[in-house]
Amino acid sequence: MDRVDTYLSLAERPNTQRSYAAAIRHFEIEWRGLLPATPESIARYLAEYAASLSINTLRARLAGLSHWHSAHGFVDPTRSPLVAQVLKGIRAAHNVPEKQARPLELLQLQQVCTWLNQAADEPRVATDARVHRLRLARDQAMLLIGFWRGFRADELSRITIENTTVESGKGLLFFLPQTKGDRTFAGRSYRCPALSRLCPVAAYEHWIAVSGLTEGPVFRRIDRWGTLAGAGLSPGSIAPWLRALLAAAGVDAPEQYSSHSLRRGFAGWARVSGWDLQELMEYVGWRDVGSAMRYLDGAGHDLNARFEAGLSSGKAAAPQAFPPPSTSPKDSPRPGKKLPGALRVVK
Repeated sequence: MDRVDTYLSLAERPNTQRSYAAAIRHFEIEWRGLLPATPESIARYLAEYAASLSINTLRARLAGLSHWHSAHGFVDPTRSPLVAQVLKGIRAAHNVPEKQARPLELLQLQQVCTWLNQAADEPRVATDARVHRLRLARDQAMLLIGFWRGFRADELSRITIENTTVESGKGLLFFLPQTKGDRTFAGRSYRCPALSRLCPVAAYEHWIAVSGLTEGPVFRRIDRWGTLAGAGLSPGSIAPWLRALLAAAGVDAPEQYSSHSLRRGFAGWARVSGWDLQELMEYVGWRDVGSAMRYLDGAGHDLNARFEAGLSSGKAAAPQAFPPPSTSPKDSPRPGKKLPGALRVVK
């Protein structure tokens, strides 16, 4: 039975397991709810946190509660009409724009990489020179691979040396056994090209050479003595790492960025570089247009420029006013007479 339990636990992704566990803790410990729950208690729970939690968070809580009841053989109270109506009312009363991370644009990427290169040239005491060199090499590789591959935090943290193929001067090929939305655990390969500048391939090769790693996770924690952790970085540590890096490099408002900023930044760069939506979805790994559009900014500041460009191109042509309608009896159409556009006046 131990093997059965092991495989059952592996059938769900770690992020999903953590989300379900957080939902149960919140319901039982913070709200002090009882399990198994009733539709009425679920409805009161939702109403209690309607104003303080986003609709997406409430849905995640319901998913965890639903999973608990199904796994333990109880009727799922989250599927009752009462809960559905309460959730609908909450959405109507507290409908606000979804908060999105600020995209990391190419100029900021260049700014951070310039700072990293300058920091590498700074003289250091021998005792911490190795630690300094390790962190700078790791940070540059993480930043460039995360941006140019449009990786999520969990994808970036699960890259392994065994599943990475390097073609020096040409590109990288990553294989991830598990990806978001991959219900059959088929895994997926991700290619990343070598570039003339801000090159992720060169940054990866430099990090592997400096760290001396030969197997296991590519990106790991580095302690104050320069010792690399055996496990990879947790997905939750990527956002604090990025904010700290941006702050050190002097990027404005680093608190507005998150791990999604790398993905959104690449999507924005690809859009203005002429990529069509289909090839962007295929490269990043989005399965539906809705997922892609959440990461793509709208016209934004370009909206005014587009309108003005249209106005400028039409300056030579004077606006045509519609001629006033004729009131002369002789100009009035006879019944049944054809008018321009094959319209007929019906008597």
